[in-house]
Amino acid sequence: MRILRSYTPSNLSLVSSLVTTLFTALLITINYYYGHLYWLVILIPVIFLLSFLTTSYILNYLINDKITPIYKTISGVPGKDKKKKKDRNKDILAEVEHDVKIWADDKMAEIERLRDLEKYRKDFVGNVSHELKTPIFNIQGYILTLLDGGLEDPEINRLYLERTEKSIDRMINVVEDLESITKLESGELKLNPEIFDISKLVEEVFELELREATERGISMHLNLTSGKPFLVKADKKRIFEAMRNLIGNAIKYGRRDGNVTVGFYDMNNLLLIEVNDDGIGIDKKDLPRIFERFYRVDKSRSRMQGGTGLGLSIVKHIIEAHKQKIHVKSIPEGGTIFTFALEKGKSSK
Repeated sequence: MRILRSYTPSNLSLVSSLVTTLFTALLITINYYYGHLYWLVILIPVIFLLSFLTTSYILNYLINDKITPIYKTISGVPGKDKKKKKDRNKDILAEVEHDVKIWADDKMAEIERLRDLEKYRKDFVGNVSHELKTPIFNIQGYILTLLDGGLEDPEINRLYLERTEKSIDRMINVVEDLESITKLESGELKLNPEIFDISKLVEEVFELELREATERGISMHLNLTSGKPFLVKADKKRIFEAMRNLIGNAIKYGRRDGNVTVGFYDMNNLLLIEVNDDGIGIDKKDLPRIFERFYRVDKSRSRMQGGTGLGLSIVKHIIEAHKQKIHVKSIPEGGTIFTFALEKGKSSK
């Protein structure tokens, strides 16, 4: 192949002149000694020469005008295994084969990524539709019942209006959660860090969740290792949202008449926060996926309890926005522990 690559038009002219000169000398000699073989000797070399030149031209055209542009195009595409410097003595067809394979692998990986994104989009739209469809149908049913005469019945109208309000609240929660997670994932949400006592924040969450905890007979505990404030530097509003999701989940999926405990542990420049319950736990196969959007360990039970399936995903993004990671340990029927750290805050006093 290196020989063919060296046959440029100028090289071919030189070779043709040389061959013609040698061939003419040969013809004169043969004509002098073997006149009857003159035309046969002329015809065979001419055919050979024309075949050689035609074949050389075709191969040169194929490589320079067809394969080489393709190779240049493909070799310009970044590849994970491609070398920056090529061996110039390497066969160009071998180079093309190598780079085409890398190019094809990269394109297949890109196609797979696009397929995953498309599947994610479809799943997301389907999940949002399902989450909104249930409360919408409930509201429709309650209103139709009231319009069909239930509005005049004092035992029905208030009950159905209260149920309608709950369904509306559920829709609002879904929309607000979607708005929050979209901002978190896109990086549009800017944190407003401030120094605050996280133990006081947890007490506020306990007060908001007290009614549901009481209905399930669950006791909430704040494990304070000292009487000093537990100061952290973080976005108070977002940490409140994260703690409410974690504590709310612990109550929803906790064991009836069980316990939910929040503790704090000093880690030099960080404060470790732990949310612990003694509930049903999470199976090992589900643990890697619990922070995904809309993923539910027990779908029917989760929807029955009014969860949107976005809570833990929101928590994960909030903690990661604070440059930290959230971890989970769980044993089926043995409870679940969520832990994460925040930067400690210094008192201004």
